[in-house]
Amino acid sequence: MPEPITVMRGKAAPLEADDVDTDQIIPAEFLKIIEKRGLGKYLFYRWRYSEDGSKKPGFALDDPKFRDASILIAGKNFGIGSSRENAVWALVDFGIRCIIASSFGDIFYNNASKNGLLCIKLPEDKVRQLRESARSGELYLTIDLPAQTITTPVGESIRFEIEPHVKERLVKGLDDIAITLSKYGEKIKKFEEGMPRFLMPRPRRFVVE
Repeated sequence: MPEPITVMRGKAAPLEADDVDTDQIIPAEFLKIIEKRGLGKYLFYRWRYSEDGSKKPGFALDDPKFRDASILIAGKNFGIGSSRENAVWALVDFGIRCIIASSFGDIFYNNASKNGLLCIKLPEDKVRQLRESARSGELYLTIDLPAQTITTPVGESIRFEIEPHVKERLVKGLDDIAITLSKYGEKIKKFEEGMPRFLMPRPRRFVVE
């Protein structure tokens, strides 16, 4: 289950790019990895590494002043492209808990809500302003999801909108299974109780030789 998000405070890192697609976030050759843990090292792989595996200079998230950033301030259309959920897994495993952008790919946005990654939409001029402030490596933001506000170090409070069902999912840390059980758990239980015995799953028996 995803870790619930209520109030978070973290350093913000700038990502100076629009139209970042999911193949840029996690290249296709790493999709054969089905474990969520460990995917973070492949995040933005082609931007961070040369063909020989050496680190490329200049990428923000590899800069020591951004290494512990948990908030990413991107451009517009972040997460467009394929439906690969691995893109969200890689961001979360790297330590990113929130992305601020002016717009997101629809499937990416939906996948993010299922995996405890908060995506906040703000007007382009406000995103640009925050990204410029983040370049110093000293921008710490406090994000209150229940109140739907972002507070800057100078005390500015920025209001953001979020769909009620996405907000509930993130605040409670619910995945699809937990949501299904919360809404239909009793009905599922009653249905199973009314099933003929021969249709009920049998416990497996193991023989030790």
